[in-house]
Amino acid sequence: MEMLSGGDMLIRSLEEEGVELVFGYPGGAALHIYDAIFKNEAVKHILVRHEQAATHAADGYSRATDKVGTVLVTSGPGATNAITGIATAHMDSIPMVVISGQVPAEKIGEDAFQETDMIGISRPIVKHSFLVKHASEIPEIVKKAYYIARTGRPGPVVIDVPKSVTTPGELFPFEYPKKVKMRSYTPAVKGHSGQIKKAVQMLMEAKRPVIYSGGGVVTGQASDLLTELARELNFPVTNTLMGLGAFPGSDPQFLGMLGMHGFFEANTAMHHCDVILAVGARFDDRVTNTPSKFCPNAKIIHIDIDPASISKTVNADVPIVGSVDSVLKEMVALVKSSDEKPDETALGDWWKQINEWRDRHGLWVKPRYNTGGDKIMPQEVIQTLWEVTEGKAIVSSDVGQHQMFAAQYYRFDSPKQWLNSGGLGTMGFGLPAAMGAAFAHRDKDIVCVTGEGSIQMCIQELSTLTQYGLPVKIICLNNQALGMVKQWQDMVYDSRYSEIHYEDSLPDFVKLMEAYGHVGIEVTERSELRAKMEETFALKDKVVFLNVYVDPAEHVYPMLVAPEGSMRDMWISKTERT
Repeated sequence: MEMLSGGDMLIRSLEEEGVELVFGYPGGAALHIYDAIFKNEAVKHILVRHEQAATHAADGYSRATDKVGTVLVTSGPGATNAITGIATAHMDSIPMVVISGQVPAEKIGEDAFQETDMIGISRPIVKHSFLVKHASEIPEIVKKAYYIARTGRPGPVVIDVPKSVTTPGELFPFEYPKKVKMRSYTPAVKGHSGQIKKAVQMLMEAKRPVIYSGGGVVTGQASDLLTELARELNFPVTNTLMGLGAFPGSDPQFLGMLGMHGFFEANTAMHHCDVILAVGARFDDRVTNTPSKFCPNAKIIHIDIDPASISKTVNADVPIVGSVDSVLKEMVALVKSSDEKPDETALGDWWKQINEWRDRHGLWVKPRYNTGGDKIMPQEVIQTLWEVTEGKAIVSSDVGQHQMFAAQYYRFDSPKQWLNSGGLGTMGFGLPAAMGAAFAHRDKDIVCVTGEGSIQMCIQELSTLTQYGLPVKIICLNNQALGMVKQWQDMVYDSRYSEIHYEDSLPDFVKLMEAYGHVGIEVTERSELRAKMEETFALKDKVVFLNVYVDPAEHVYPMLVAPEGSMRDMWISKTERT
């Protein structure tokens, strides 16, 4: 049997698990592990410029692929710097394994140099965590960590590795497990057949149905099945912010995104529907608004891999615990084999009503923003981006108005095209997430939609893009303020602008890009927007920062009236409310 040190065991275990990329930053407690990386040719390490970026890059890599993201950081500040990224992945159910170096086992609890209780700090925001107590445990722990991260409701797992268990001279037998045995962890896979039959019957009897799909359809690789079911039934479909791309955005059956800044027709249809098929969605507050007023006349079918998510905020009439692909496959088979079909007359009337709502306030029917002025409108920037990239780019975003404009106006036709921090709302996510996606998809346009505030949160990763030759395109909607905060201060605080402006302290982004070896382009005139967008994407092998000065007074609409409203209560513009 092969004899290896703990550090070599760890990297060999990653190799055996099929890990190709590790995003990380070295430090004292992890140096034995980094020495093992030096000797291994299969596992490639990506040197980021900050540990938060390592977690976001691994997160973006995971979202853009079907793989578990992997992070390696040192103890103390290295570990704590990773916490925001771990929480981001946790909130959005993204599979990730974070390996943190730790002080030697005998020093734990003594406040040693760069010691922090990584297990304790991360406990509320991980799916599971391991503290390695002996080198011989490493192969089994790694096997379990990746299994836990990717199965059931996916999420981040932490492996805390004391330096003393990775000492190079101490060798132990190495054998990587072929299977995982965990008596206490058996996630459901197949849904209850009786409940699935009951759900299909409810769908057949529906007069005003809506399919409401979330990020679970994307991570569960069930987009094709969802699309097949929706087309078989001719039911309208709406996606959450996390679920965009799960159903083709350009399909006539797509109502657009629902929720806080969702489409008028999507939110209104949800409020008036009689049956909701919720697939891989968790009824979070950005969708339900006031739970007691949520879809008052609807019966709810809820499919989710996580039993804790079902009836958590809104009661389900037909709960189905199981993987969305398995459940949808069974539903499609039942629908196709059934002699009973939905009421065509009722469904026709329902589509007529939806199309009336769409014609009245639909964002894609006609421009819902000023198209006659000289100012560049942020919506127009995203539409131009969609047109120039032919709707095929992988788009990450930071958090704010630009994120909502991207979600509304870029029509995502495929899953894993849209990468954003939906649950935690992490500014700084966009650039490193795009970087992670770029490692996975060298042949595609990778775009980060950001604002002049968010981009500065992890702007040091421009250096990482330089080192690894990743031609990410950065589209900055520059409104000279923290736009979403400003919008709320306009609407709720009588335009008392507290700490949202930069007082002429922003950098010259063009010169900054050039300092990193990249290209910066400014757009100040509306007439030059399309030409400069095309120029940006013509520079195939370059990182390009397109700094677009947009109308600083523009708001994101529709917007739910919170917190007292229902899904039909929306601001349509600054002066118009439903």
